[in-house]
Amino acid sequence: MSKEEEEVAAPQSVSVPEDQKEGTADESNEIPVVESENGDTVLMKLEKKVKDLEEENISLKDQYLRKTADFENFRKRMFREKDEAIKYANSNLLTDIITVIDDFERAIRSGQDQKDFDSFFSGIELIERQFVSLLERNWGLKRFDSLGEIFDPEKHEAIATGEADVQETVVLEDYQKGYMLQDRVIRHSKVKVSVPTQKQENAEQTDSVAEDDKVEEHNG
Repeated sequence: MSKEEEEVAAPQSVSVPEDQKEGTADESNEIPVVESENGDTVLMKLEKKVKDLEEENISLKDQYLRKTADFENFRKRMFREKDEAIKYANSNLLTDIITVIDDFERAIRSGQDQKDFDSFFSGIELIERQFVSLLERNWGLKRFDSLGEIFDPEKHEAIATGEADVQETVVLEDYQKGYMLQDRVIRHSKVKVSVPTQKQENAEQTDSVAEDDKVEEHNG
């Protein structure tokens, strides 16, 4: 094989026209446009999506403003109803009291006309009993008696003492009635309570000494 045949021919450069070179560069830098199956471009779809989101945002914002306004109106109405409930909470009680005032007015007029003290006194007693009964029946306010009962600090307030031949502290006199609302004492009754007499104390001391002696004899 000849030397010329062994040598590999160097590639020869091919000249390209300037207009073709520019066209090739532009085509290589151009962003391809991708089309969807229905022919809409991706850009159109994105624009539509943005528009839909904007409309949804406007709708949600409008709903939020409406809900906020409704809640504010509800809050104001609740405060107004609460204030009215507090302001007129005692209207039913006062209505019952008004009827008692009417009874007193009639009793006073009757006493002025007849000048009969016994009749007037009986009328006042009747009004008092009716009033107490009304409070207990309609409002759960009950008056309790304490005379003769064993002293109970939960119900009684001792403001005086007196000697009595009793072993336990009992109520000797009820100066002021006590009242309960349902099952709660709202006013203690002011009472006079008993204390053991000197004779009773001596008897108790004697019994105590005798008991101690018996214990000592048993132990001895």
